[in-house]
Amino acid sequence: MTTLLRSLYVTAAIFVVSAALSYSQTSISDKTKGMQLFDGYMNFYYDDATGKVWLVVDQLDKEFLYVNSLAAGLGSNDIGLDRGQLGSTRVVSFRKSGPKLLLVEPNLSYRAITDNESEARSVREAFAESALWGFKIEAQHDGKFLVDMTDFLFRDAHDVIGTLRGQRQGTYRVDATRTAMYLPRTKNFPKNSEFEVTITFVGGDDAGGFVRSVTPSKEAITLRQHHSFVELPDNNYEPRKLDPRSGYYGISYMDYSTPVSEPITKQYISRHRLEKKDPSAAISEAVEPIVYYLDNGTPEPIRSALLDGARWWNEAFEAIGFKDAYRVEVLPDDADPLDVRYNVIQWVHRSTRGWSYGSSVRDPRTGEIIKGHVSLGSLRVRQDYLIAEGLLSPYEEGREPDPAMLEMALARLRQLSAHEVGHTIGIMHNFAASTNGRASVMDYPHPFASLKSDGSIDLSDAYDIGIGEWDKMAVAYGYQQFASGIDEDAALNAIIDKGLQDGLRYITDRDARAVGGSHPYAHLWDNGGNATTELDRLLALRKAAMARFGENSIPLRRATTTLEEVLVPLYNMHRYQIEAVSKLVGGLEYAYTVRGDSQGPSKAVSNQDQMNALRALMRSIDPAVLEIPSQVVDLITPRAPSAEPNRELFAKRTGITFDAFSPAEALSDFTLGLVFNSERANRIVQQAARGMSPSLTDILNETIQSTFKSQRKTGTQLHIQLQTEQILLAHLMNLTLDSGSAPLTRAIARSTLSDLNTYIASQMKTASDPIVRAHLQFAADRIANPTALPASTARNLPPGAPIGTISTDHSMHCSLDDHDHPLPLRLWFTNSEQ
Repeated sequence: MTTLLRSLYVTAAIFVVSAALSYSQTSISDKTKGMQLFDGYMNFYYDDATGKVWLVVDQLDKEFLYVNSLAAGLGSNDIGLDRGQLGSTRVVSFRKSGPKLLLVEPNLSYRAITDNESEARSVREAFAESALWGFKIEAQHDGKFLVDMTDFLFRDAHDVIGTLRGQRQGTYRVDATRTAMYLPRTKNFPKNSEFEVTITFVGGDDAGGFVRSVTPSKEAITLRQHHSFVELPDNNYEPRKLDPRSGYYGISYMDYSTPVSEPITKQYISRHRLEKKDPSAAISEAVEPIVYYLDNGTPEPIRSALLDGARWWNEAFEAIGFKDAYRVEVLPDDADPLDVRYNVIQWVHRSTRGWSYGSSVRDPRTGEIIKGHVSLGSLRVRQDYLIAEGLLSPYEEGREPDPAMLEMALARLRQLSAHEVGHTIGIMHNFAASTNGRASVMDYPHPFASLKSDGSIDLSDAYDIGIGEWDKMAVAYGYQQFASGIDEDAALNAIIDKGLQDGLRYITDRDARAVGGSHPYAHLWDNGGNATTELDRLLALRKAAMARFGENSIPLRRATTTLEEVLVPLYNMHRYQIEAVSKLVGGLEYAYTVRGDSQGPSKAVSNQDQMNALRALMRSIDPAVLEIPSQVVDLITPRAPSAEPNRELFAKRTGITFDAFSPAEALSDFTLGLVFNSERANRIVQQAARGMSPSLTDILNETIQSTFKSQRKTGTQLHIQLQTEQILLAHLMNLTLDSGSAPLTRAIARSTLSDLNTYIASQMKTASDPIVRAHLQFAADRIANPTALPASTARNLPPGAPIGTISTDHSMHCSLDDHDHPLPLRLWFTNSEQ
């Protein structure tokens, strides 16, 4: 080796050694001199001169929780970046590698729960882990390491950029010059370290309408993101096995140490840790009670309503022997909502109404809930008040507004508060509870209004008070503490068996939300034990309210154009019951059964009940039901400049003037779309083959008999009738073209179209009304050329349920599609989006 080459090797070696030792030659005290110390779980320093945060790591390879959240949000329900929104919860640890500390997340979806370290290591090495960040060691002393964590905190941990891009709301990036620590919410406590950052996203040349509507300047979106380092709970928590009938969400993972004779996938419920001070006592205080704190920014009378509703759960905990173990208080002024030590109910503002939801911080190892976090949309209460205005039309000149409207809205808030807290104590939606006489606050309740004998409308029983029998059973399953020597599995099974004996039903999101859903009891926003009977009742109620609708539906001096806002929820008030009734057609009753319980096999809805349901649906699209009275149409003038159109209104085909036909078009399209759903049609074909259902031909013929072959109306109702027939034709044609339709389903639909075409041809020979003849000719042309014209261009219904969906792995909402989780670990919720 040449002298020059040796010299280069020596120089390089010296450089490497110097670099590796440089941080050890600087003490932590010297490096942090003059900085502000935050003493607590993980000590850190803030350097005011540079704006940097320096973290002291004193334990390597010790796991802790890392949580990121959104402290100050965007205010758009559609985008979904809300104040207080929780992000991912991860188990992490610091691992030293040369001059670096790596922040590493293990893969908890795949484990080996065993004392054999070699077996456990083989599983760890078989699946990837995630190194979330690498920190350069800047100083060390006595086993402690100092790292600059500023870049880690200043990154887009909550993926705001990805959310905006995914919602087509613009391309943004983090601007470091407008990003800094937010010290009022940067704190340290004995078991948790809290960091908050003001972070600015810039760009926005392609900003979408949602962003533009809620930001002062689309070029700069400034939010706050929160980071929490949290000590893991001790190992004294006892996980509780998941029973599919229990109503809980939780965790699942694959345990490769499991004997071949047992399931490899382990599932445990999520719940708070709750233990009696005296386990042997029938009634005992808790070692540590569950305490929820209501957002101290919530105004009255909303504050009292939310406190009342959230406190309902105490009844269930008392019933299983806990005294003062569950409380709800107002958040102290000096507390931070995202501090992991507080279970919080936040009052969240957005520019439009939207979902509320219940989230939680949980230990991914066990499912233990460490922090419950509820987000309640503040505009939802106004929607209930609007519904009450349409039902009562209470603004007669000289009279005070009916207090029943506000009471109904507050009653809904009590129920909503209880519902979302229910998610954060571990309980999923139960969309079959309304058939058990309001057995659960975990259902979505429609306001129950009734007709009095004098024809007026009564709202006094709009919403129930207190939790239901299902809720009490669920809390008993999750939180009952059993005496020493009791067989827990047998005791838990007995709790569920008792509920089954009492007739309690449980069906959750996936089975209730699908457009082509089949369960006759699993419905959102409905009431009553018989969906068909309830639809007829609602139609009668709606008729009475529509007859009174007019100027008295809005306050004096309010623009008459705003009558449309009040009309929309009244006109469509039965939309959810229509969806419920549609599930009886081709319906299948079933339960989440386990071998040996009393629930029995699935069974198809009877032929008679299916046909009764179909006829009720046809009654709901009768032109007399769909027609808006002329006097109402005349009152709704074009929008004033101060009242621009919005998505809460009916879609129009008439420019700025009120469209009297589009509401009927949207509602009939909605109804017939449910009836002609390809999954429903396929089920009907299969059930009929087994003698369990009316034939698809019977179903299709009944709809045609109620439309094309019904007696012709006159005036406006005739136009609505013909419009509905064109919509029916579009759905029938779609059934023949839909790739989801089974071959036999397509064949039956096509045969029905052929028979209808023959009937249309015969009617064209005798039709004297030129409008009817034009309608029949157009229908015949469409059947002859099914792909030449769009099958349907029907208007959509205005939003009904809280607008939009949220699909994350940390909150419980409506319209979830992640309950059918794969085998690896999933934290699955029914975060409610009410």
